[in-house]
Amino acid sequence: MDWKAFMQDIEGDIGTYSKEIPEMVKGFSIMGKAAKSDGALSEKTKELIALGIAIATRCDSCIGFHTRSLARLGATREEVCEALSMATYMGGGPSYAYSAKALKAFDTFSE
Repeated sequence: MDWKAFMQDIEGDIGTYSKEIPEMVKGFSIMGKAAKSDGALSEKTKELIALGIAIATRCDSCIGFHTRSLARLGATREEVCEALSMATYMGGGPSYAYSAKALKAFDTFSE
């Protein structure tokens, strides 16, 4: 999978859809900003949690968004692998495969 091309495509699709539902997008954006703000947990920690949820829900675009954010936030490969290990433990075989995809995405966005 070409993660950079995939993300470009999904962002285009989301942009098109967003024009149809501007009020929902505004609300979602506000919720996202609040959820990701540093507090008792750092934004990086919250993104590691989100990546685990992306693995559990088998959401390729979520994996892309959260691995890209983790690369931007300076997460190490070791931190990501530990989070993916927990996701794999909790989700079994399917999560093992999606964790492998997520590591490849993280490596791509970390280049």
